[in-house]
Amino acid sequence: MRPIATIRASARSPLLQVLKTSVAAILAWVISAALLSQPLPIFAAIAALLVVQPSVNQSLAKGVERSIGVIVGVVIAYAAGLVLGRESWVVLGIIVVSLLIAWALKLTPGSSNQIPISAMLVLAIGTQSPAYAVDRIIETIIGAVVGLIVNALIVPPVLLSPARLAVGRLAVGLASTLENLAGALSTPRTSAELAELMAQARGLRPLQAAASDAIDAAEESLTFNPRASRYRDAIQRNRDALARLSILVTRTLGMTRAVRDGYDPALLDDPVVPAIGHELSRAAHDVRLLARTVEPPSESTPGRSARRGSRGARGTGGTTARPGREVPVITADLPALTAPLVVMAPDPEHWIIVGALLEDLRRIREELVGSPDA
Repeated sequence: MRPIATIRASARSPLLQVLKTSVAAILAWVISAALLSQPLPIFAAIAALLVVQPSVNQSLAKGVERSIGVIVGVVIAYAAGLVLGRESWVVLGIIVVSLLIAWALKLTPGSSNQIPISAMLVLAIGTQSPAYAVDRIIETIIGAVVGLIVNALIVPPVLLSPARLAVGRLAVGLASTLENLAGALSTPRTSAELAELMAQARGLRPLQAAASDAIDAAEESLTFNPRASRYRDAIQRNRDALARLSILVTRTLGMTRAVRDGYDPALLDDPVVPAIGHELSRAAHDVRLLARTVEPPSESTPGRSARRGSRGARGTGGTTARPGREVPVITADLPALTAPLVVMAPDPEHWIIVGALLEDLRRIREELVGSPDA
């Protein structure tokens, strides 16, 4: 089953992409057949199939690669056919020569592979005439242009959802790590449990990298995309959220490493340590709120109006009410971090680790709710 698994993708491409590719190939075939009087415009169909990509920018790049590869391949095949004929050994020699030329010119893999393919097709099914060679070049350009137009006009793809999902996964993983770290500062943990906690914290780095790659892909999908203006702000919200989450990941890794390296059950006897854990639980809640900033704004979102109207009551988590009138208190949508944790005199025995935790906690809090001076 492993060989089969290697040729299967982790997820299906959108059905719309399949339909767009089919439409592009059919249109390229029909247009080339009508303009060039060619009964089998294979080059046009192949070009259209290759050009329809997940983004308009990628379609343009594939179109250029395909056109350059075909032009060079057709010229090589035409010249070789005139001089050496169409024997089998000529076809094999053209393959090697085409690859060497692509290597010497430092062409992209798409163009490098297209040169020998085009040369073989011309030698195998073509005729040795300048008109045939020119028609194959024009046919390829028609297919590439049709594929680009179809991909740009029929719901051009915007990879916003994968970016939003990747940022959400990072936020969920970070919040879970903060909660587990808070538990380690409240309840004794074994060495194995601390190692598992450290592994969980290190697992945030791949999530961070995946989110960054997804946002880069989303931004790339807007290039030459007619719908770019509609989604640019949403992608920027994902980029801003990722920047803040990345700082929190660094701080969380530092706190987790400090706890693992300097863990002592007696550390929990210091009243400051459970207080730090409590603040980390609040931070986990606020990280989940931060993840909501990547969602589209909606006036109907529950708790959004209550959040705006209760800024002054953040310390108690409630809202201002008139005497004798009950007002529902919505705390799930309110930030949990309030006043900074103040320590008058840390335990001298554990002041190094407590000081390190307090400093990282301070920076986590500033990233989530801002500096106290601000």
